[in-house]
Amino acid sequence: MSGKLYIVPTPVGNLGDMSPRAVEVLRQADLILAEDTRTSAPLMQKFDIHTPMASHHKFNEHQTCAALARRIEGGENIALISDAGTPGISDPGFMLSRECRNLGVDVCTLPGPTAFVPALVNSGLPCDRFVFEGFLPVKKGRATRLRELADDARTFIIYESPLRLTKTLQQLAEACGADRPASVSREISKLHETTVRGSLDELIVYFTSNIPKGEIVIIVSGRQDTETKTHQNKFRQ
Repeated sequence: MSGKLYIVPTPVGNLGDMSPRAVEVLRQADLILAEDTRTSAPLMQKFDIHTPMASHHKFNEHQTCAALARRIEGGENIALISDAGTPGISDPGFMLSRECRNLGVDVCTLPGPTAFVPALVNSGLPCDRFVFEGFLPVKKGRATRLRELADDARTFIIYESPLRLTKTLQQLAEACGADRPASVSREISKLHETTVRGSLDELIVYFTSNIPKGEIVIIVSGRQDTETKTHQNKFRQ
């Protein structure tokens, strides 16, 4: 009888967001795959979880997915976690889930924390239809992707590092127009959680003077019918 792969979300900040079901699954699994076992160790200690852990990250998942899926097929129950949030959302997870699907192995994804949902709702921008972009390409394809997003009528979501935030906001302003409504959330669910709302131009001014720290989620309003594409055609990387 085959086992099961459990995709287990972990808190993006506040440890109180860890669900009892997630704790129970991690305790009963045969193995926990962690993006970084050192980062996950305090979480295991906090919830008295003593299941063996192994590293599973973007640098080794290509080599290990097939073997791990076969172990699950052979009867082991394996839980996958990332450093924070839901595995597979801008974190390792998709490849192992796909390998299990190809083998007919059951995958169970627990509901739980992810940074972009509270950031989207906090933004005050329409969230009935939205695009989750995650991290933009660093170089090749970045300008093209920004132009595509700028022309989309849906609210869109970007993850960014604090060091690149101001530059990305400037590029968004060039692609979308400086007056496009947006918000920037940081440190979701943590003690110093903040959301700053305004036009892209206003956000550039604010974060030029207030250098951010922590994980960043940018929410940008979709293109309105009254907008022109003139500014988009001028945009270059």
